[in-house]
Amino acid sequence: MSLHVVPVEGIGEVTVGTDLARLVTEHAELLEGDVVVVTSKIVSKALGLTSRSDRDTVVDQGTDRVVARRGPTRIVRTWSGLTLAAAGVDASNVEVGTVLSLPDDPDDEARAIRHGIAASTGLQVGVVISDTAGRAWRVGQTDIAIGCAGLSPFESFAGREDVHGNALAVTAPAVADEVASAAELASGKLGGLPVVVVRGLPAHLLLQDDGPGAAALVRAEDDDLFGLGSRDAVVAALGGSDGRGFPTDPQATLALVVDLARPNALPVVVAGEVVEITARRDRPDEVLEAGALRQRVESLALAHRLHTTVRVTLA
Repeated sequence: MSLHVVPVEGIGEVTVGTDLARLVTEHAELLEGDVVVVTSKIVSKALGLTSRSDRDTVVDQGTDRVVARRGPTRIVRTWSGLTLAAAGVDASNVEVGTVLSLPDDPDDEARAIRHGIAASTGLQVGVVISDTAGRAWRVGQTDIAIGCAGLSPFESFAGREDVHGNALAVTAPAVADEVASAAELASGKLGGLPVVVVRGLPAHLLLQDDGPGAAALVRAEDDDLFGLGSRDAVVAALGGSDGRGFPTDPQATLALVVDLARPNALPVVVAGEVVEITARRDRPDEVLEAGALRQRVESLALAHRLHTTVRVTLA
């Protein structure tokens, strides 16, 4: 297999109301089965998502919840489920004093572009809307798919065997993300080339319908092991948050939570959702430890997404 990744020349400046499907077909020589990668920036410009409001205000509007915060830097989960710095709000390549927000539904915008191309050319192509994102474990950024249509967002290899006969269980290449990254390599960040055509993808990755979109690549909150930054998780647990950002764990029990809380010599009984701690009334050290233990159990239970009532009994 060989891929051809070709930036589209002549796109120019996109303004409010620009028909992106028409813009693509006027400048790109498309073939059946091509994938058109469009940056989120020009999608947002066409939608009129430029704002002169304070940047922090715009970030607040795009934030579902904060994942991690360090000084002025905020990593947030957006209303569409993406985890991005500053909710993806961008101040580059726009008029000074303005910022640009991401589309509310990037998959819907990808579908609209795909349908527009099909209507004018009769061609079935895939469409990816790309944006730049950091990686929690690595320095630097890469482009990812925040919207897609007509393309499998990922390919599951579960149930297949590798060349040594080992069964694969969880391998699932994020096809749409890889396409977005390839497009960014070809276009570059500074070349003013917001549309790229990717040609040569295997036919089974191209869909006749729109498909599930890039939303299928967003990990559910309950399964996200990195839903909070390290310091932010401590703050959330001690602050009595609503539990969002902490993953569920089917193996977690209140007995495990109590063990993690290190009860030392204090008697602790777990009955259903109730944890009862007993301390001797005439032992101030035990009374103090019982209060501290109660706080640890409550915080650890919240971090494990377990409901509990913790009681302290003075004997």
